[in-house]
Amino acid sequence: MNNDELNRQKQWIERAVDARDEQLRRIALQIHAHPELSFHEHQAQRWLTEPLVEAGFDVELGIAGLETSFRATWEGMPGGPTVALLAEYDALPAIGHACGHNLIGTAAVGAALALKDACPELPGKIIVLGTPAEEEGGGKIVMCNEGVLDGIDAAMMCHPQNKTMVLRGALACVDATFTFHGKQAHASSAPEKGISALDALINAFVAINALRQFMKEDVRIHGIITKGGDAPNVVPELCEAVFILRAANVEELETVREKAYRAVRHAAEGVGATVDIAEGLIYAERNNNKVMAGLFQKNLERMGIEVSEPPQKGGVGSSDIGNVSQLTAAIHPYIRLGDATTHTPEFARLAGAEEGMIELNRAAKALAMTAFDLCADPEALRRVRSEFEEWKQQRKEGGRIG
Repeated sequence: MNNDELNRQKQWIERAVDARDEQLRRIALQIHAHPELSFHEHQAQRWLTEPLVEAGFDVELGIAGLETSFRATWEGMPGGPTVALLAEYDALPAIGHACGHNLIGTAAVGAALALKDACPELPGKIIVLGTPAEEEGGGKIVMCNEGVLDGIDAAMMCHPQNKTMVLRGALACVDATFTFHGKQAHASSAPEKGISALDALINAFVAINALRQFMKEDVRIHGIITKGGDAPNVVPELCEAVFILRAANVEELETVREKAYRAVRHAAEGVGATVDIAEGLIYAERNNNKVMAGLFQKNLERMGIEVSEPPQKGGVGSSDIGNVSQLTAAIHPYIRLGDATTHTPEFARLAGAEEGMIELNRAAKALAMTAFDLCADPEALRRVRSEFEEWKQQRKEGGRIG
């Protein structure tokens, strides 16, 4: 396909997104107004899949044993690649869509619909994967473990942020719940008969803080107390804290976990308490496919959007797309929403305002045009896949995968 034909097709894709703009806005605002926490995104699942069903996609609900997940598939002409557009739609406790997942999920759906509308003979298969529980639980990790990503040549999503970036990384992470067990007693008349689970918990916070100077500078450990006792005149018998531990990669995260858990166990032993440690799924670091990110950047620049360099250090979080990026070529670019930072009330407001609707339109267009590049340009697909296979081989030779 020559450049003139490529540009003409992309114009049709952009017009197809604009034609569905009102519909996409309505979906994103519905999800924003009714935030649902991880694994409970029932309304969002329905709102996102209804237009896909109407457009003739083959829609499966509850895949990989996740009740609020979905897979919507449309195949154009045979012989092309399989491209997955990843939809997130869970919210945060108390502050709702302060990470803009109402926009992420809707943009993925909008991109898929626009591709089918504008390119009915597209050589390839487009899959919208509804991936619940990114914030807490790791729905994509479950999907990876259950083989949902098998056979997918490339996967992508687009996240709102306060900067437009295509190659921002992410840390490996794991959440851990520390449950401390002590012994109840009257805190005034018989304190000597008690063992304070709260003291053990506080000691654990102090011990973890003492470790920070002995960690690499990119390590992040942060936690909250979810149960601190029942009454001030009763020695607490059970207390609980939830932490997230992060490091540059899964291997370094293992060292952080070992040090932190040892400190927590000793903190409990020091006051005669015990502690149970329960881990969630491990989020892997992100492997951005540079070739595919370059395609995405060109499509952003086509729309007049300036792309910024990612931070040299710091300024990154974690996402379960990291696990996807270990299995296939993947990108997780960002489009600027405003000056607010994610996980704040200000960002949640923007995700439901006009700024969010503009970002939604741009994200859907960039996703659709990048998926089109992979399907319509065999050389672009070859370079994307070659980069991923070379990366996988290097990891294998380095002993980091089996």
